Amino acid sequence: MNKEYIEKISNTGKVIAPTILRIGLALVFLWFGVNQIVNPTAWVAYIPDWVVSLSSLSAETIVYLNAAFEIFFGVALFLGFFTRFVSFFLMLHIFEITYTVGFDATGVRDFGLSVAALVVFLNGADFFTLDRFMKEESSSKIEDGKAGGLI
Repeated sequence: MNKEYIEKISNTGKVIAPTILRIGLALVFLWFGVNQIVNPTAWVAYIPDWVVSLSSLSAETIVYLNAAFEIFFGVALFLGFFTRFVSFFLMLHIFEITYTVGFDATGVRDFGLSVAALVVFLNGADFFTLDRFMKEESSSKIEDGKAGGLI
């Protein structure tokens, strides 16, 4: 292989890697959220007793609330909408789950997801996000003098 071809592939990988990580992580949260909606009783055992007693909600209601959170934030992360904000809260959410579960096989997996969410947070909006698109759109309006009184 020629050196220029390898460099081109490497540069392309550097551009799309954050997008692949963001979308892959979003799909994980969406999978868990949808599964909690479809079969909440399978997830009730994962709700700590202290959460139920502190909230005075049933464990099933907490599962539904968690599912709504994961679906809402998963969709936002998938689209790259408020990427840093969303990834920060997903990171806190999964770190808390990791802490609660402990460092068994499930906890170690969740720790990896936590670190992935941290990386998305640190990276911010990648090339293929709504954040970037909206920023470019607002920048072009400002440059064209159509920013609705901002100029």
